[in-house]
Amino acid sequence: MGEEIYDRIGVGYADLRRPDRRIAAAIEDALGGAASILNVGAGAGSYEPRDRRVVAVEPSLEMIRQRARDAAPAVRATASSLPFADRSFAASLAILTLHHWPDWRRGLAEMRRVSRERVVLLTWDPEDPGFWLTRDYVPEIVAIDRRIFPTMAEMAEALGPFEVRSLPIPADCSDGFLCAYWRRPERYLDPLARRAISTFAKIGDVGPGLARLAADLESGAWEERYGALLDRESLDSGYRLVVTSGAGAPD
Repeated sequence: MGEEIYDRIGVGYADLRRPDRRIAAAIEDALGGAASILNVGAGAGSYEPRDRRVVAVEPSLEMIRQRARDAAPAVRATASSLPFADRSFAASLAILTLHHWPDWRRGLAEMRRVSRERVVLLTWDPEDPGFWLTRDYVPEIVAIDRRIFPTMAEMAEALGPFEVRSLPIPADCSDGFLCAYWRRPERYLDPLARRAISTFAKIGDVGPGLARLAADLESGAWEERYGALLDRESLDSGYRLVVTSGAGAPD
């Protein structure tokens, strides 16, 4: 299957990428009443409902090893070739994984093929301007992400009609993805926190940008510029739930 990025960067991933209860609630709401779910690109199993039948698909052995003993069964496979019959599951789910797929169109077609009721995706809208870290300090991140995340219009071509739901990120988000620390800027200076954010592994030297951030935090320049964020409880920075219903699954 070739080297998977999370075989390289996924060590200790589950300790830093802990599910956030509010994001979990939004995902469960998007899944509706689906009784059986295929979680594609499942990683260590974050956000898998415990009260439904779930099967996980994950290409990285490192991530499969980090799944809890009582987690859903996992199959080592890729999104582009799901080893299941048509309409095997009520719903298929993919959480912040679409941008890692070599052929996301084929992956979405496969998700539609195995789903009877709906497809649910948590992704990022590359037409969003990003947030302060990617605008002012490490613009290389958003430059890469805009190349690898499909737009809403591109996904509509592959999925058909769908609903788009905004997903504001809580200020104390427990899941350490890119925007999770928007109100805790010092966390981006921690190499362990950055290791659990895949885009950092795809870019070169981020030292100069992080040095500017460290200097701005020490001098108070960051707070002078972004202090209003410290009073906010959540931030919309382009994360979206894409939900098909009926029309998203093949007849």
